[in-house]
Amino acid sequence: MFELALVCREADVEIVSDALMEIEALAVSVEDADADTEAERALFGEPGMPAPKPGWERSVVKSLFSSEAEATEAATLLLAQDWAAEVHVQSVQAVPEQDWVRLTQSQFSPVEITPSFWIVPSWHQAPPAATRVMRLDPGLAFGTGTHPTTRMCLRWIAQHAELAPGWDRVLDYGCGSGILAIGAALHGAQHIDAVDIDPAALRATADNAAANATPQVHAADPAAAAGTYPLVLANILASPLKLLAPLLCAHVAPGGHLVLAGILAHQADDLKAAYAPWLALEVSEQDEGWIRMTAQRKS
Repeated sequence: MFELALVCREADVEIVSDALMEIEALAVSVEDADADTEAERALFGEPGMPAPKPGWERSVVKSLFSSEAEATEAATLLLAQDWAAEVHVQSVQAVPEQDWVRLTQSQFSPVEITPSFWIVPSWHQAPPAATRVMRLDPGLAFGTGTHPTTRMCLRWIAQHAELAPGWDRVLDYGCGSGILAIGAALHGAQHIDAVDIDPAALRATADNAAANATPQVHAADPAAAAGTYPLVLANILASPLKLLAPLLCAHVAPGGHLVLAGILAHQADDLKAAYAPWLALEVSEQDEGWIRMTAQRKS
């Protein structure tokens, strides 16, 4: 495996990356050319919001090829283009062979939700204290249990497990990997509609539900959500949650609970106002700047 590294201006990053993919590079990544120098500039934005700038002034675009000849040919083709006058080759070098599967797996460890409830990747043993275990491997859809918003929702489910006999129907809106739906099922929920607009999320949910022997989880398009539910879960982001306020509230049964996450602490008042015509949302937990908001409809 050989890596071709090209230095280019911010304006050229997209066209260089696209050209490398057209040349059939195995992978393409972009890094700050001034990283670890006084000229380094961090690029990050608030979660759910765009970064303040689309890219660095100088970037290194790295691509992988099967052989040195392919990497060299790719560089030759790119530099011959009229628009590539400001693109320069930084290096062409061999990349050490690695066990990428093992490397990826090493980055994911069991996640504690409560002392007795854990999320455990399939290649790990469950901790001795875990009496309830969800088996979940990283996939294309959001939700591995490592993010505070996911942990807070799962913790709410675990802490309210005494209500599970009444969870004859649960709605997980924007299910991602299906992690919240499966969590509800493992705690005794009888039927869970896990809905999402992303086909990859629905496939991941179905696969993860099968891996956890939770056939009561049903992955489907949002149109499948119908009627009211004793428990409605939605871990998305503040903006879509505000737009979804009337829809989600309409699905909460009398006496039922609404659990929302994907919200930053400073967004609490906006969410309270958006839901006020139907339910009184309150902040029930905070973790690393994120909050969980909950409400209960009167019986």
